[in-house]
Amino acid sequence: MASIHKDIPIDASPADVWAAVRDFGSPHQRLVPGFVLDSRLDGDARIVTFANGTVARELLVDCDDARRRLVYAVVSERIKQHSASVQVTADGDGRARLIWIVDVLPNEIAPYIDGQMDQAALAMQKALGRNTA
Repeated sequence: MASIHKDIPIDASPADVWAAVRDFGSPHQRLVPGFVLDSRLDGDARIVTFANGTVARELLVDCDDARRRLVYAVVSERIKQHSASVQVTADGDGRARLIWIVDVLPNEIAPYIDGQMDQAALAMQKALGRNTA
């Protein structure tokens, strides 16, 4: 199984970053606008439409406010296994660090997922960062 790790610095308070992450139904508005075009809740899942046209069903597994950690899984015919965790921590004076880990099968899809995560990281930094140009 491929395991992809992203360590994303964000020039925003951990509380602000966590508020955007934990808003599970609105990643297109708060967390990754432009990367995600639309999202709608369907029970414990969200149906996400990405800018590249991909649509995914992401099931909320856990949302832990005390640890600022959210876990979700993608349910798909194409992907045999996909579980992800996102955790927000403090990173110095008023900055946040977002640790995003995705475990995925088949291994052959890992480069695509890795590239998508890189694009999402840039969207997060742009949407949440205080000093964005």
